[in-house]
Amino acid sequence: MDDADVTIGPVNLAARVDDALAVQALAFGLSEDEIVVRRHIVLRHLLNPGACAYGATNAAGRLVGFVYGMPNDRSHWWSGVVEPYLRAGGTADWLDDSFVITELHVHPSYQGRGIGRELITAITDQSDLPRSILSAIDTESPARGLYRALGYKDLARRVHFPSAPRPYAVMGAPLPLPRRNGLPATGSPRN
Repeated sequence: MDDADVTIGPVNLAARVDDALAVQALAFGLSEDEIVVRRHIVLRHLLNPGACAYGATNAAGRLVGFVYGMPNDRSHWWSGVVEPYLRAGGTADWLDDSFVITELHVHPSYQGRGIGRELITAITDQSDLPRSILSAIDTESPARGLYRALGYKDLARRVHFPSAPRPYAVMGAPLPLPRRNGLPATGSPRN
């Protein structure tokens, strides 16, 4: 699999939700029951103002990675769960004027090639908000390493979501996210 054969760009995630959830199931270890629940959640999220998605497709047109997010809204469920943790740490203001990375997943056979980095920088480049927030399982992992390399810092740790077996960390970064080569994901300077 040649990385040059992977294209990053906007994707109609509602039309490709099953392809995306197949990637997420492999990358995140979802059961069939969890996939059914998440399908409805993804489709509902995509109805929010400003929601957008980017995909990574291989030469055959197969979705091998995706990211989606939206401007944060304090009335959303996620914000309601994380707000007390952020408030306790003095970082609740991060819930305002932030673009939330809701999901980011790359097929396991394509991980470690910079695809996740390209997806997250592409989606945050389209935002006119000054910062980005996300939640990730609160353990040392390649995902958390990527987020740190992109400038995300821990805003809260040991965050417990209902029915999630493991605690999460909430992380935030100023936008635009840094690049290895100093250029945005599109290859041209950001205006």
